[in-house]
Formats: sequence, C-alpha cells, structure tokens
Amino acid sequence: MNKKITIGITGSIGSGKSEFTKIAEDSGFPVLSADDISKEILANNPDVKKQVIKKFGKESFLNNTPNKKYLAEIVFNNPFKLRELERILHPLVIKEIKKRKKEIFKKHNLLFIESALIYEADLENLFDFVVLISADREVRLKRKLSQGIKEEDFIKREMNQIPDEEKRKRADFIFQNNDTIEELQSKFNLLLTLLLTTK
Repeated sequence: MNKKITIGITGSIGSGKSEFTKIAEDSGFPVLSADDISKEILANNPDVKKQVIKKFGKESFLNNTPNKKYLAEIVFNNPFKLRELERILHPLVIKEIKKRKKEIFKKHNLLFIESALIYEADLENLFDFVVLISADREVRLKRKLSQGIKEEDFIKREMNQIPDEEKRKRADFIFQNNDTIEELQSKFNLLLTLLLTTK
C-alpha cells in the first residue's frame, strides 16, 4: 500500500475507542491522541495558559500545572464554557496533528488518530476514513462506573457529545463493541484488511 491513509477513531464515552486505538498501536501502527495533544498544549503553551486564566480564573492552574478537576467541573457543567475552551485549544490541536502527521507519513502509510470529538469539533477533513466504535448505553455506563467515574459525570460528558445515531450517519466504518477485547481485535483485523485492499 503506497497511499497515505489517515483513520479517525471516535465514539461516545465508554464505547471502547481507546481500546481500539491501543489495538492499532500494539499492532505496530503509529497512533495519535487528539486528547493527549490538547492536554500537552494546555500544559505547555504560555499563550493558551493566559487565555484560559483570563476566561476561567487563576484557579485554572495550580503551581503552573493545569487544574484539570477545576476545569472539568466548569466545562462539563456549562456547554458554553466548554465551547470557549475548545475555541482556544482546537485550532492549535489541528495544527499540531497536521505537523505530526506530516512527519509520520515520511516513514508510514497508515496513521490512526483517536478523538472523542471528531464531529463535535468539525475535524472530519483531517481523515480519509472515520471509524465509529459504538456500544449500548448500559454497557458504556457500566464500564465507566467500574473505572470510578460517577454516573452524574458520565451523563454530563455524554450530553456534550453528539448521539451515536447521528455519528452513525457520518462514519465510514461502524463497529459495535458490547463484548470482549478479542472480538474488538477481530474487528480491527477486518478494518485492516479493508484498508490494505483500498486502491
């Protein structure tokens, strides 16, 4: 395969998109996380720090480190505040993804990028294909509760995401993930077969 292909991996909270991304990484493919890049920018970009403090207060940073708990409580309780934070971070995240993508494609033909907000942040044009990892709501909730996330926090985060019904209309590949990691692995293998036969 000589064509350079960028795959976006998305899904609602608790869907298993991170597990799917880890399968890609464990299989030897380069992987980027939009969320991790966003956290790096928030922690290391002085201009971003100034903007965030101006918008959300000095409590946004403790000892020069992002106060994630404080910021999460603000943005997940107020969609308007969440959009404000995204307006600061998303353009820089997109710029950084494009930069890293260029470097990665010097050595690789396939790149996977995980992002919970591909549709919410209008990131679709960064990808050749988008993979939606989907799971029933009760399955997703059970997974997050087992990880120590409170149900009220699950609901707040879910409310800030486009419903799966809408994502299904826009995704190129949809994989249901209600079962085991082994089944998810087999779905990744299927995706790989489809991608490697893409002309």
